[in-house]
Amino acid sequence: MNNVRTVSDTKRSFYNLHTRPINSIYRRVVEELMVEMHLLSVNVDFRYDPIYALGVVSSFERFMQGYIPEQDKPSIFNAICQALEDDPQRYQHDGQRLQEFVSRLSPSELVAWLSQSSLPAEAGDLQEHLLGIAHNSHFKYSRLFAIGLFTLLELASPDLVKDDKQRVEAQQKICEALHLPADKLQKDLELYRSNLEKMAQARIVLADVLSADRKKREQRAQAKSTVEAPSNGSSEFKL
Repeated sequence: MNNVRTVSDTKRSFYNLHTRPINSIYRRVVEELMVEMHLLSVNVDFRYDPIYALGVVSSFERFMQGYIPEQDKPSIFNAICQALEDDPQRYQHDGQRLQEFVSRLSPSELVAWLSQSSLPAEAGDLQEHLLGIAHNSHFKYSRLFAIGLFTLLELASPDLVKDDKQRVEAQQKICEALHLPADKLQKDLELYRSNLEKMAQARIVLADVLSADRKKREQRAQAKSTVEAPSNGSSEFKL
């Protein structure tokens, strides 16, 4: 008997957990992230790790920037994870812990750690996760894992990720050490950065549309109040 959950099961669960409507341009972002996580979760080779968790959290945060109402974002993220029968706090905690660790490293120290040429004393169990990835011949690479790596490089040095030569060299070292598909990772990150730019442009368009709609409503309300305003007795006749 096949008890593997389907994408439809996950989506149904999500919309039962988060019952408020999702703004149109963000709905596709939410569903694509959820489907990607679902397909990984049912893959026999997939293993959760903190870099993947950071990729999930940072991807959600970057693509959901500007979401209104802002207070709905935690509910949406929690519902995505819970629909996959996972713990959203685990993702948040592991992603934050990894960021805090990386904040204590220089860019060169981070690349050296990720490429396994040095071992920071404070790495702790994060080093075990990294070794597990490097020594797992069946490691399931994913776009979200690549985004996690990119986020680490970005946190360590925004200038490094903006410099194509430095960024590609760093990615190459990391891919060789962790036995990751360098070409696939490069393409995934190029698409990720391109989609972030498109999303930023879409937010500008949406903001303009909302602003124009708000002005129209204000103009209609003002026109209505002018028509309905009392005429200060002008309708009365005086003898």
